[in-house]
Amino acid sequence: MKKELPEFHVEMSHPENRYIIEPVYDRIKTLEGVRAGFPYGGSSGEWGDAHATWTEQHGTPIGADITYYADYEDTFYHLNVDFPIDTIKDWTKRFYPSSEVEENHDELQEYIYDRKPSQRRTYIEFRDLIFGFAPKGMVVVWLRYGGTQKELGRYQAQRVKDDQALEAKLFASWSMKRQEVRKMSLISDASPEKWDNYRIKYFWKPAITSKNKNFRLFWVLTDYFNAEFENKLRPMVLHPKKEKRAIPNLITFFWETGKGEKYEGRAFFNWEKTNELFKNEDNGDNEIQIKINPDNSDFEVLINGHPLETINKRVFTTDREFKESYK
Repeated sequence: MKKELPEFHVEMSHPENRYIIEPVYDRIKTLEGVRAGFPYGGSSGEWGDAHATWTEQHGTPIGADITYYADYEDTFYHLNVDFPIDTIKDWTKRFYPSSEVEENHDELQEYIYDRKPSQRRTYIEFRDLIFGFAPKGMVVVWLRYGGTQKELGRYQAQRVKDDQALEAKLFASWSMKRQEVRKMSLISDASPEKWDNYRIKYFWKPAITSKNKNFRLFWVLTDYFNAEFENKLRPMVLHPKKEKRAIPNLITFFWETGKGEKYEGRAFFNWEKTNELFKNEDNGDNEIQIKINPDNSDFEVLINGHPLETINKRVFTTDREFKESYK
C-alpha cells in the first residue's frame, strides 16, 4: 500500500547551530491517515535546509503534531497545526522545471500538473517537507521540488508549562542533567526577529539585460533570505513575472554573447540595504535590475534605476552548454 502513496522526505532545520532543537514526540498528519514522522536526532544544517535526509515517508502531509525541546531556551514547545488543505492538494500536484524544456510546452506557466515520461528529468515533483525551528517557538514549513523551494507558512508553537514528564522522557537517554544543559546552552537574548523579517515580501521581478546585441540569457537561479529558491530557464527567464517575492540572498545567472563567450554571474545581496530601498521605492511595480557590461567584464545592480549596494559581485567564464548556445 505504501508504494502506491506519495513519497517525501522530512527535514528539521534551524537558523544556526546554536539553535538546535530535539523532538520528543512527532507526528506528521497525512490525508490518507498513514503514519509519518520526523528523522531521528535533532535539527541540523541551516535555515530551510537540514543537509540531511532520512527514510521516505508516505502520504500527503496535511499537518504536524510535534513536541520538542529547545535547550538554548530550556523550554519544551508543542506545535499542533493543520496545513491549508486546498493549498496542500494543489502544491503536491505541482511539478517545477529542473532543466531546459522543449519549445512546444507551455513553459511560461509557473508550474505544470502533468508530465509525459520524456519529461521526468525536466520537471520535478514535490519531494521534501522541511521544517525550520527558530527561537520562541517560531516554526516555518517549506515544500521542495528539486531546484525550487516554496514556503507553506509560518506557525507558532506553544510553550509547555507542565513539562516534568517530557523532561523525564528526553533526559533519560542524555548523559547530562537538565540543569547542566541549561548552564551550558542557554541563550538569554534568543529571538526569531531576524528570520521573521526575512519573510517580508515585495512585488518585483528580476530584469537581467545587456547592451551587447548578441546577448542571450539562459538560466537564473535565485536564493532568497527566507530560504525559498527558484530555478528559471529559457524561455521562462525571457518573460519574468512580477510577483510577491522575498529579498534575494544570491542571484546566479548564465549568458552568452557568441561562440566561446559563455559567462556566469553572481550577485550577493545585503538584506538591510535591499529592504531599505524596497521600502522607499515600493509601489507594486518594482524591478531588481542587473545590467551587464557589453564586454561581459562586470555588471551593475539597481532597484528601479537606483544603484543598490551589494555584498559582492562576480563574473566567471563557463563551459556550460544550453540548447540555444552559440555553436
